[in-house]
Amino acid sequence: MILCQISDLHIKAHGKKSYRIVDTAESLRRCVAQVNQLRQRPDAVVLTGDLVDFGLPEEYAFLRQLLQPLSMPFYLLPGNHDEREALRAAFPDHAYLQQGGERIEYVIDDHPLRIVALDSVIPRASNGALAPASLVWLDRVLQMQPDRPTVIVMHHPPFHTGIGHMDKIGLENPQALADVVRRHPQVERILCGHLHRSIQVRFGGTIASTCPGVAHQVMLDLSPQAASQFVMEPPAFQLHLWDAESGLISHTAYVGEFDGPYPFYDGDDLID
Repeated sequence: MILCQISDLHIKAHGKKSYRIVDTAESLRRCVAQVNQLRQRPDAVVLTGDLVDFGLPEEYAFLRQLLQPLSMPFYLLPGNHDEREALRAAFPDHAYLQQGGERIEYVIDDHPLRIVALDSVIPRASNGALAPASLVWLDRVLQMQPDRPTVIVMHHPPFHTGIGHMDKIGLENPQALADVVRRHPQVERILCGHLHRSIQVRFGGTIASTCPGVAHQVMLDLSPQAASQFVMEPPAFQLHLWDAESGLISHTAYVGEFDGPYPFYDGDDLID
């Protein structure tokens, strides 16, 4: 199974540029087209939050148009820029969005790799937290199918990154999540957004990782005093390949047209 992860879209209504610089709509159009044209078609796509910029109904309406060409099932998750009820209203046909009551938390059992979504959003705040009830729910859900390979998806990563301004708006209670996950070795990965960079760390007996932004990237500044800045590094998404023998194998793919592919060999000889 191949699970595609797209994160931190920051779509604005009518194609308005984010931060007056980033054409997020065009970046998403190009990403969707590239995902559709992959040689190995993903079985599903998960979008790990900050789907739009201000949580407005008109932003979600535009997002729906931009995602419509995706040729495989996709699953939505809110980030700190999102508004739960506006998201639900824009995607009424996505029944899984109604599973979690107030929070958007759900389980997708339709694929070889089980997908469990957690909602880390604190309304009108940039940082995140998991509710005690969410952790109890997660523990129960994981107990139900202990032999199913599983990924947990959420917006805020449950770990320190070293990028000061982002760590200040990180997840408030990562240890509580680690305590739950450590009891369930079938959790192959915790897939997150929020950081607009590819980052990996050991966490709770598994691996937690973040996906690059599909539009802009957070500046790589590993200082506690890092300023809140972004850079126009190439947009990217990730492909997570589930293999029963090897486990989950993750790849980062950049959005765009690049020179190549070129051969390494001319017949049996390495090209000199």
